[in-house]
Amino acid sequence: MNENADQQHPTEPGRPAGAPAATTGPATASSAYAAGQLARVLHTSLSHAETATRDRALDRVRKWRAVLAGMAEGSLTVGSRTPVAGLPAWVTPEVVRGGFATGTPAAGGPLTPYEADAARRAGIPADRAALFAHALTEQGLEELWQLLDTGRYEVSLPEEAALLTVAWLVRADDFGTAAALVTELQPFADRLRFLPRPADRPAPDASAVHRRSVGEVSGALRARGPKTAIEVQREALGVWRPFDDELLGYWLQHGEAAIPVWDTADRLGAEGVPGPGPATARPGRGGGDARVQAGALLERYHALAAAHTLCRGHRDQKSNTGIMLRALEEAAAGRRLTPRLAGLLRHAVTSAVAKRGLPGSDRHSRLRAEQARQAALPAHHEIAAAVADRLAPLDQRAGTPDVDGMLAPVTEAEAAGTGLPVGTVVPPRLREVVRTALSAPPEDLVARGLVPSAEVLAELVPQLVANATAERHADPALRTLAAATYRAFRNRRSLLLLNLAHQVRVDELPWVRAVASHGSDADTEARARAAAEAALRRLGDLAVGAFPGTLLPNPLVREMSHLARQADLSAPFTEELAADIFMGTFSPKFLTAARTAADLLEDSLYTRYYSIDCAAVRNMAVVHAADGIGRTRPATTAPAFDRLCGERAGTDTARAWSPAGNGTVIEQAQILTTHNLAVLVRHAGVAPEAGWEALAEAGFAAVCRLVARVHGHPRPLGTIKDAAYAWRQMLFFLSLCPPARQAALVQRMAAEAAGQPWHAAARLAPAIAGLRLVAGGGAFDADGTALGGLARRFQGWTTTGHWMRAAVR
Repeated sequence: MNENADQQHPTEPGRPAGAPAATTGPATASSAYAAGQLARVLHTSLSHAETATRDRALDRVRKWRAVLAGMAEGSLTVGSRTPVAGLPAWVTPEVVRGGFATGTPAAGGPLTPYEADAARRAGIPADRAALFAHALTEQGLEELWQLLDTGRYEVSLPEEAALLTVAWLVRADDFGTAAALVTELQPFADRLRFLPRPADRPAPDASAVHRRSVGEVSGALRARGPKTAIEVQREALGVWRPFDDELLGYWLQHGEAAIPVWDTADRLGAEGVPGPGPATARPGRGGGDARVQAGALLERYHALAAAHTLCRGHRDQKSNTGIMLRALEEAAAGRRLTPRLAGLLRHAVTSAVAKRGLPGSDRHSRLRAEQARQAALPAHHEIAAAVADRLAPLDQRAGTPDVDGMLAPVTEAEAAGTGLPVGTVVPPRLREVVRTALSAPPEDLVARGLVPSAEVLAELVPQLVANATAERHADPALRTLAAATYRAFRNRRSLLLLNLAHQVRVDELPWVRAVASHGSDADTEARARAAAEAALRRLGDLAVGAFPGTLLPNPLVREMSHLARQADLSAPFTEELAADIFMGTFSPKFLTAARTAADLLEDSLYTRYYSIDCAAVRNMAVVHAADGIGRTRPATTAPAFDRLCGERAGTDTARAWSPAGNGTVIEQAQILTTHNLAVLVRHAGVAPEAGWEALAEAGFAAVCRLVARVHGHPRPLGTIKDAAYAWRQMLFFLSLCPPARQAALVQRMAAEAAGQPWHAAARLAPAIAGLRLVAGGGAFDADGTALGGLARRFQGWTTTGHWMRAAVR
């Protein structure tokens, strides 16, 4: 499941999201979700133990209060592409959890330090309107041209590329377009940040990608502080255990001479441990030296206790150390022990020696040597700081192609500067952090296990897509600017949208539109289309091949859709829809995608398993296209496809509403469209190197892993749904295998399922029986079962109890 599908909110007080409204107007979002989030973060801001967490929660409290205030006064329209009154869609909004805009533009707020420095250097007032005006002067344009030529700038929000684009247009002698762009930006010049941040180095090469920049990794390493539990253990082993030995040694040496201890009739054990005879309190003998030593040892204890405050065990008067310290105080004062304290002391000494051996014995020495070794180990935060120092000379905005060098043992030079022992090894947890800065092709990162999920892959993709997008520009400076703009745009958080609205696209930004046709010719355009198509195929191969059991997450789908548009491919990529805000209807691209799947998979194992009438889907798409002929505006819905999904789900989409009911309808749309798999194969030519047979086996392995997690899970429905999605993808890959191989693979999967843990095998048995039935030419009954319920079609959503949940009791 993709996390963007979890941003689901009610649309009116007392009415679930997506449920039919009492009026015929467009659906709107209510403040109930925002109020709940405010209560949650408010509680965190008041009760969390960590100051940093409380501070972050307080910032979120401010944002959620702004959301509620804006909704109450009407300045916010949550669910709209333009949620903030007075701001056009292209302005990047500040967005909080769930897609709610706060009303504040992300490029707004106080002046940044680099803006203040720019105003000071130019000798102008420190405000954005003055900076905007200065950028349009001869001096300002010269400064912007220098940034364009050197590439020494950063664009963290797309607005920061606007004035650079104006400068490029002026240099290209396109004064009319530059003036029109300035006119469009001017009303927001006093509020929004349109200048880029100067940088020390040009933008890094984006042919390789990285999960985190060197600067982000360095910050994470330097933020590591001492772990309290580890430091307590270090203090215990390095300070208090040696002192315990001194204390025990004192009583073993001066037990009879200093104060009353045990009777001389007491016997000694094998290691000199006092025997079990009764203790007799009596005056000490020769106590002068013992008393002086007791006073010195007590004074040392108080100094240690003042300097080392993490451990509290020595303050426990009932512990062995506490008892010996109480007796030491009496010895230093020259007072006789009470019989009770004398007995306690005797027991404390006896048990200490029995547990660890006499100080100086082999057993005791080995123990203390190991404890001293552990206490002397460098703290992880000290090693982290040393590794961060190694990263300091590197470009902090980029990744690094060499992380192994950063993870080498501590050298002599480093040891002299940090105090760490020579040869100190970087521990595994710190290695994992540093490796996230590895800059390499995404295929290499996947192979090295640095991309654990399709969601993480989706975070890396904009770095590649930006390059492919910028290829349509012949001018190198404009290509660099276009790539930077695209990367910044992908930092924009998605809005909660209703009524089939779509997210703002990068080509809606005024400065992107202004240069869309600049600096390109027919050859450049052809190369750009080829680059976009190649990037789409590469991305599809990687995503499907690396994560065959996972739905393509929405951010990845958006990148693929953008590449398809750049390549002039009519590829109908479809997003995963959220059940809680499903409006009961699909846009026409879902029908187009279903036709693509029908053309690819007609009379295949996939279509037979899910009982898909490919001819009916194809005819439906043809009729929908014919109905659109002559229309001035394209259709925004596909009612026939809506009805088909509802009928297949057994749900009346026009009347009944529930998240589970919506989920069954959405799942049918995913089944009919294959959720982008058929589109990737048909339009992008995706054919993973491993082959469809290997992907089918990997998909089934994912099914087995997920089904095994159902056992004992308190809320297993999400896992069951993920397993059903993996099953569907496995069926797709299996259907692309030669028929002769399909039968062998089905038999192999049956054997693999039988070899799972008993609970997983029992849950998989009906699904395997259904697969074997269809592969052998059989079919399910209308209710998705066969053989008296022994065989079942495996789907994820249901409005009743799921059969897989009840399969094992």
